[in-house]
Amino acid sequence: MSQWEEMRTFVRVVEAGSISRAAEQIGMAKSGVSRRLAELENRLGVKLINRTTRRSSLTEAGTAYYEGSVKLLGDMDELDAAVTDSEEQLTGTLRLAVPLSFGLSHLSPAIEEFLVLHPGLDMHLDFSDRRIDLLERGVELAIRIADLDDSTLQARRICPIRMVVCASPGYLAENGAPEHPGELAEHRVLRYDGGSGQLMKLLDASGETHVIRNRPRIVANNGEFLLSMAVAGHGIYMMPTFIAWKALESGELLAIFEDSPQAAISAWAVYPRTRYLSRRARAFIDFLVDRFGEDPYWDRSLRGL
Repeated sequence: MSQWEEMRTFVRVVEAGSISRAAEQIGMAKSGVSRRLAELENRLGVKLINRTTRRSSLTEAGTAYYEGSVKLLGDMDELDAAVTDSEEQLTGTLRLAVPLSFGLSHLSPAIEEFLVLHPGLDMHLDFSDRRIDLLERGVELAIRIADLDDSTLQARRICPIRMVVCASPGYLAENGAPEHPGELAEHRVLRYDGGSGQLMKLLDASGETHVIRNRPRIVANNGEFLLSMAVAGHGIYMMPTFIAWKALESGELLAIFEDSPQAAISAWAVYPRTRYLSRRARAFIDFLVDRFGEDPYWDRSLRGL
């Protein structure tokens, strides 16, 4: 076994947090990973990881070896990519984590098209709105819709995500259309909550922020479900336009506070700082940026409504 294989196994164990999880990511038996780690420590003549039945931790030598290994492996990957960039075809496996609603509605057709362009490429996908540790899960690239606050990640912006406040025609006919965010205290509201517990915040026409504190009628962690509840007339919902666009086009939902555009966030491609980004990942990000752009198709379809 080469030193590079030993080094990659060691780095995977450190980043996965355990030998068993690393074995799952590599696709080999736990005993095989343990053996590789032991052979590496024997060759170096030092202990790299303190292992107990409950937890593992890097020794001082292990920390130094990990940092050096990450740099060397990144340099090697970069060199490999530099000499293969002239090859049009992508190969290998791209492991992705993508948000559920955006992933199913908009990334799925993009991924299908990308795979047609690169038939030698495989993809493993995790569809979920939850934040995951990319290193621990062995994920190379994640798509996140957020204001980024994780300094351990590098990111490239894919497209803007604009927000719209909506309600069904039936709800507005029965309850009246609010003309100012402050009036929402008298209305039923629906709220997305992915676990942060944050309250809904709306901007008025002057740019002032209003925190909506009334108890929501429905709270859920899935935007498509809340869309269906809004269409059914259960309340007012602030949602991304990539979810609302078809219901707005069909008239099932009506936008309110149209003179008060809400603050936009962004869709990002994020990846660990300690990792060189593979050619397949870079190509996929470029593909998404070109496909969606600064004026994504779901926003273009809403002009003139």
